[in-house]
Amino acid sequence: MGLTVATRTAVRAKISSLGTYLPPRLLTNADLEKMVETNDQWIMERTGIRERHIVDKGVATSDMAVEAAKRCLAARGVEAGEVEAIIIATVTPDMMFPATACLVQDKLGAKGAWGFDLSAACSGFPYALQVGTKLVESGAHKKVLVIGADTMSSIIDYTDRATCILFGDGAGAVLIEPCAEGEVGMVDYLHEVDGSGGCSLYMPGGGSLNPSTAETVAKKMHYVHQDGQAVYKFAVRKMAEVSEALLARNGVLGSELGCFIPHQANKRIITSTAERLGMPLERVIINIDRYGNTTAGTIPLAMDTAVSEGRLKKGDLVLLASVGAGFTTAATLLRWEI
Repeated sequence: MGLTVATRTAVRAKISSLGTYLPPRLLTNADLEKMVETNDQWIMERTGIRERHIVDKGVATSDMAVEAAKRCLAARGVEAGEVEAIIIATVTPDMMFPATACLVQDKLGAKGAWGFDLSAACSGFPYALQVGTKLVESGAHKKVLVIGADTMSSIIDYTDRATCILFGDGAGAVLIEPCAEGEVGMVDYLHEVDGSGGCSLYMPGGGSLNPSTAETVAKKMHYVHQDGQAVYKFAVRKMAEVSEALLARNGVLGSELGCFIPHQANKRIITSTAERLGMPLERVIINIDRYGNTTAGTIPLAMDTAVSEGRLKKGDLVLLASVGAGFTTAATLLRWEI
């Protein structure tokens, strides 16, 4: 008996819903002044950050991811049991294993879903977004939950003024579904990796190379280590390059975009990229002053800011862009269909 292969017509995918979560506790620049040798003016001038949200003790990445997911599904009127796959972008999983996606699936009550975690640091959300998109475009699934969530406070050394000023905690979730007739949804993407930059932003302890010991803890190997200048130079160059290449490939000018939603690592990186793209700043979403760098959470949180401020509307052509540890680089072009 021969194998029967079902034929599928081409499916377009879209973001159909959005939900976010931020822990209520704030860590302000004034608070940091009491912890390390720094000041509000210095932090604002160099990063654009004024405050960031930090979880209370005992709150994990899965907890924030579940809250964001609940809000996302409620906004769409979808039950957790309808979700078919869950992809979590994070570098701060609750534990090495099981995957945070498994914990979220259980807490959410998404009984029929499978899932996994994806590690790409600050580019994690756009990477996960494309995986979810392809699952829908292939016809394999009709409802995929993509979540970017990081509890950066769990891996930050709050005696290191170079890194403790930068990061915050937060989560954002989107639902990926097939487009309705006449909708465009996801258009194109461009991802790159330059592994030679891995030594510029990393956490050396806790993996198979340097398993957790009293010595690795004493040497502070379980915290973020960063060469700030190397990261900044790469990010300024690559975020603009990958964005320009993606727009050129699709015949789109920066001035034609309704909205530019970049990863929120540094205000100067964002404005430099916008200038190269020829985008007026009023179309560039910047919320780093309120949230800091939430790693995989920054882009969905910035989407929420854009929607709540009335700067992202149905039908807008949107560019997402990020650079993260690895080095990872991502750009995504989409039509907003919510």
